[in-house]
Amino acid sequence: MNEHEIPPPDGRPVDVYLDLLRVRMPNDDYQLLLSVVEPVLQAIDEQQMPTIDFSLDGDNAEALPQTIRDEAALVIATAVTGRLDNEVVEISTDETGPVRVVTDAATASDPERLEEIADYLKERHVQNEELRGIAEASGLPSDF
Repeated sequence: MNEHEIPPPDGRPVDVYLDLLRVRMPNDDYQLLLSVVEPVLQAIDEQQMPTIDFSLDGDNAEALPQTIRDEAALVIATAVTGRLDNEVVEISTDETGPVRVVTDAATASDPERLEEIADYLKERHVQNEELRGIAEASGLPSDF
């Protein structure tokens, strides 16, 4: 078991991470972060899909500062993985432009793995565009 995988003595890794953020962030920013992540953390605890419209991208997210979106992604990743070494990296491709991805520290520092992720993003973009074209040709909604 690696050091970052060892459960902290005083609680779940996500609780420890949230405690660190509470000390580090201005109170208003921390409260905004909690308003974003609490419903998702509750759904994770209950092992249910969230019934809220949760997205750190898109129209609704524009009101959230990028730092809050990044921290929210890291909090959720910590809750899901139990790891405290998650990082947000930005990967840019011609097809997608910049995409922010949460990954572990080892992957974030490995250029070959980041290139593999970029290749996956490119492939996924091509597939989505093909599906969008099929949906439009079939008269179906294409806003996925």
